[in-house]
Amino acid sequence: MTPDITPIRVAVLGASGYTGAELMRLLVRHPRTSIRVLTGERQAGKPVAEVFPHLMHEDLPRLCRIDEVDWSGIDLVFCALPHGTTQEVIAGLPATLKVVDLSADFRLADVETYAQWYGHAHRAPELQREAVYGLCEINRQGVRGARLVANPGCYPTAAQLPLIPLLLRDLVETDDIIIDAKSGVSGAGRDAKQANLFGEVAEGIHAYGIASHRHAPEIEQGLSLAAGRTVMVNFTPHLMPMTRGILTSIYVRMKPGVTAADLRAALAEQYAGEPFAKVLPEGVAPQTRHVRGSNLCLMNAFADRLPGRAIVLSAIDNLVKGASGQAIQNMNLLYGLDERTGLEVVPLFP
Repeated sequence: MTPDITPIRVAVLGASGYTGAELMRLLVRHPRTSIRVLTGERQAGKPVAEVFPHLMHEDLPRLCRIDEVDWSGIDLVFCALPHGTTQEVIAGLPATLKVVDLSADFRLADVETYAQWYGHAHRAPELQREAVYGLCEINRQGVRGARLVANPGCYPTAAQLPLIPLLLRDLVETDDIIIDAKSGVSGAGRDAKQANLFGEVAEGIHAYGIASHRHAPEIEQGLSLAAGRTVMVNFTPHLMPMTRGILTSIYVRMKPGVTAADLRAALAEQYAGEPFAKVLPEGVAPQTRHVRGSNLCLMNAFADRLPGRAIVLSAIDNLVKGASGQAIQNMNLLYGLDERTGLEVVPLFP
């Protein structure tokens, strides 16, 4: 049988942001995609080279407005629009299109929880019932049959991948999980904000969204499903003076008789053979510099000096595995492609 080589005709909505730029960077080398539409409301009419000079040598369409798009020539939409605007946009798309949404608008299964954390009622509750949460290594079977995939957030990806295997095996206490996460400034997006100016973030580190970050309910949703009961966590994000990367330090109390070696063995068992979720050799700590530009999630478990406790670490690139790379991984699942297609990018170092 001749393999299907028909190109997947792709539109990227919100292509003028960081995640849009990453989608273009990766998709131009994807052997099965053809980028047909790029939207950017404030940059409409401009060539991509003017907005992203690093892509000047690529043959890409000009940016346009969403209301100018002819959807008849599109198979799949990557939606990289701001939170709160995506629900109505996706609700207005033809039902024949597959969608991978990189915003938070369809990640929370309960629309009341969404309204509580995002400050407005869900604007497409009927689509929320259809959405499938696209944490690839955990829910690939669900993704394969989906039309609308909610691409996970960056912090939730970095936290859930190491924690879910431990909860599935009942190795840690569910009422004593502390997640300390540190991210580069690209996670805040490309819009000009005083808090993200060089002089505001360089040579320092600070916590933000303390006890109120919107990724908390997304993390708890996934952990609760894995544990089979409600899980609440202490989650505090921090902003680091770097462009890319998330390092997550997770502090857990183990069940009686469980050791840190058991945690590491559980991670190794869960992710054996996975192309992107990798458990490092014993004693080796994940570092953001070792995943930069790649779709990898590196993780490991360590015994704490406090009896019965352990420290679980993970590292991802927030723009790749935490956003655009995982979105392409989800697209590959939707079309029955090898998940690695277009994503076999070796990390940048230094």
